[in-house]
Amino acid sequence: MKKIVTRAFGKDVFLIGRGKDGCHYWLEAPSWDCGWYWGFGYIETYTLDMCPSRSRDISSHSHFDVMFLRGPKNGYDMFKDFFEETVLDDKEIWTLIELMQTFYTLREMAELCHRGGSHYTTNPIQTLLQDTAEEKKLNAIIMPPVMWKVCELLGKEVKGGTSNE
Repeated sequence: MKKIVTRAFGKDVFLIGRGKDGCHYWLEAPSWDCGWYWGFGYIETYTLDMCPSRSRDISSHSHFDVMFLRGPKNGYDMFKDFFEETVLDDKEIWTLIELMQTFYTLREMAELCHRGGSHYTTNPIQTLLQDTAEEKKLNAIIMPPVMWKVCELLGKEVKGGTSNE
């Protein structure tokens, strides 16, 4: 299956593969959301299955971690079990799983540094955990290359660790 990068609703989307349900699944490009965190890992299907740029709507929306990283099996096996056909070879699937798990771990760390807790209630050591400098480092320096590597893996040309947009 050929790697395809196209646009949908103003964002780049990357074909991941065709699921066993016959639908084509696309990963949405990263976005800086609400001024403090990275939105990434959104997997969608579209009303025009193979032509997101001409679709009128999103048919389904899910999250990479929910689909592949939180199951009864490892991420690679969950991924292989889900897709009938994918744009990635086996080595690339392992790399994608590694990069996506790394992204989610880093995002949780950045959120902990931002909030000073796990967001259930006020953490009694909130001031110790809040770290604006570490949050900025995670969001501005460490996470972007992880996301750009995912985009690169799925077919987008990336130069110098930043997107070519």
